[in-house]
Amino acid sequence: MQNTSLFKGNLTTIVLQLLDREGMMYGYEITQKVKEETNGSLEIKEGALYPVLHKLEAQGFLQVEARKVDNRIRKYYKITEAGNEERISQLDALRDYLETMQQLLIPKPI
Repeated sequence: MQNTSLFKGNLTTIVLQLLDREGMMYGYEITQKVKEETNGSLEIKEGALYPVLHKLEAQGFLQVEARKVDNRIRKYYKITEAGNEERISQLDALRDYLETMQQLLIPKPI
């Protein structure tokens, strides 16, 4: 994807949707799943992901569980009920936006 600003503007929606579908995941796992599912066309940088994860946690949209893995603490993120409601709201807003853009950009037959 050439224009990363469109992608960054939807990072919250992507994270919530992915966690809803996949269940509990840790940060690096999220970055790799997005890369895999988009055949490498979208890459989430950790510098962009972790502020979003922390914000979603502070808003009560994610629950965090720390686990010790190979003598390291790894944080796993899981969507909460409030996060699911936000996910649905974000998806609805994104659908409305896409419909509006289609109206503006795709010419109607005369």
